[in-house]
Amino acid sequence: MSSVVLCFGEILWDFLPEGAFPGGAPFNVAYHLKQHGLDAHIASAVGRDVLGEELLRRLGGWGISTAAVVQRDGVLTGYVRAVLDAHGDAHYEIIRDVAWDIIPAEPSLATASRASALVFGSLAQRSAPNRTSLDSLLNALPASAHRVFDVNLRPPHDDLALVRRLAARATVLKLNADEAARLCGERAQPGSEEVHARALEKTTGCKVIVITAGAQGAGLWRADKWHWEAGRPIQVVDTVGAGDAFLAGLLARLLSGADEAAALAHACRTGEWVASCRGATPAYLGTTPQA
Repeated sequence: MSSVVLCFGEILWDFLPEGAFPGGAPFNVAYHLKQHGLDAHIASAVGRDVLGEELLRRLGGWGISTAAVVQRDGVLTGYVRAVLDAHGDAHYEIIRDVAWDIIPAEPSLATASRASALVFGSLAQRSAPNRTSLDSLLNALPASAHRVFDVNLRPPHDDLALVRRLAARATVLKLNADEAARLCGERAQPGSEEVHARALEKTTGCKVIVITAGAQGAGLWRADKWHWEAGRPIQVVDTVGAGDAFLAGLLARLLSGADEAAALAHACRTGEWVASCRGATPAYLGTTPQA
């Protein structure tokens, strides 16, 4: 039986210059977890509108449970306007007061009670109702479950004090080099990832710290040991969803019992592959990226 993973937070539409694409970190992570053979579930909310119906249809087509995706009256399905710069990097305008700002815990409590992992990010914690719901889901998890916190500091949704509190409840903390430096009160410097990972373990108590550094690669700190996987050259199409694919690849391998170095290498290859494709959820065509 495959491991159950619950992804809590925003699902929405990314409006890119090339068109509209379904997205949101939990949506993307759940997609890639499903492609890795895990039983992925999403706890979120959409409006009772065409955009919300289409998100539900996409999830259902992928075989991802929508039982905990609530349809809300009187609010819009979330959306983001994204613009890509000359390097293919995305910059976002995240619309406020949408359906995923009010995600109830109740439809997901039973799933949380049997989950091997809960994945949550910082963006959905911009609302008080979601913070309350996340607290309930964290409390419902088995003691052995991974609590995976994916930091996403997008101003003005970048409350560092809140991030530190949430990190203290996580067993895996994933963030990029700039975010790690900010949480340490410093500026990111080449090669500073290990120093920041050590510091974050001390200040948050989280035992597994994962720091991504774009094309340079990524590192993982656990049990006083630093693992580093260098990036491989690729032709970048766009970076939308590459970090989400990285996280799914990492978690899938950790849940399968792989060691940290192997899991990190697979995560890097998965993220690189998605960055070489258009959009956040490219078809796997029966294969997964290999380390």
